[in-house]
Order: sequence, then C-alpha cells, then structure tokens
Amino acid sequence: MKTKIKKSTYLPAILLVYLLCMAYIGKDILLKGDYLYYFSVFGLSLIIIILLHFSLKKKEKRDEEKQLNDKNNKEN
Repeated sequence: MKTKIKKSTYLPAILLVYLLCMAYIGKDILLKGDYLYYFSVFGLSLIIIILLHFSLKKKEKRDEEKQLNDKNNKEN
C-alpha cells in the first residue's frame, strides 16, 4: 500500500528548504551587521511556516472527520 504524504507535511517542508536557501543567499546582510533585520525576517518566516503546518493539520483532521461522518450517515 502506497502511503500519501500529507499536505501539512510537504508544503511546510518545501517552504523551510526555501527559507534556508534564502537565509544562505542573504548571509551578506548578516555579515554587514544587520543582525536584527536578518534574524527577525528569518524568525517571522519560521513562525509563519509553523503556523501553516498546524493550520493545514487542523484542516486535514476536520476533513477526515467530515468524510467519516458522511460515511456513517450513508450507512444509516
């Protein structure tokens, strides 16, 4: 049986890889001494990715419960 990777897993993972690439590309800003700007953008982006993960996870759980309820209603 083939397991499907959930959207709540792969989408934040892709965004995290993108964020790490952008952090590497933007290391010049860090080397100039703009620590607050660099880490605030990085931290805010990381928080948004984490919130996206939990939001998608909640949506998937809600959709699964809805499908289960629909299945149970059809049986009755």
